[in-house]
Amino acid sequence: MKHASALALGLLCALTSAHSQTQSPDPLQVRSWAAGCANCHGTNGRAEPGMVALAGASKDEIIQKMQDFKAGRLPATVMHQLSKGYSDAQIVAIASYYAAQKK
Repeated sequence: MKHASALALGLLCALTSAHSQTQSPDPLQVRSWAAGCANCHGTNGRAEPGMVALAGASKDEIIQKMQDFKAGRLPATVMHQLSKGYSDAQIVAIASYYAAQKK
């Protein structure tokens, strides 16, 4: 009986985890992830001259660059380290956030 209960509990945890991974992240959570970019890329992605603006940029381009930084394919000062702190789903969510911002 204990094994059946443990198996049921494990199955429930796995299903709950899989379900939560397929849901869209909370917009406030995405906004807080994106806020970490403001030091270099400006509030809501509107960067000061000399920095890369993210507001209104192509979602696919942001994703590709983040993945390239994460994999070490693009040279960087800090982005290669920062990008490794985000999951692929978080990168997609952040890219979507910035792509939706007005330039």
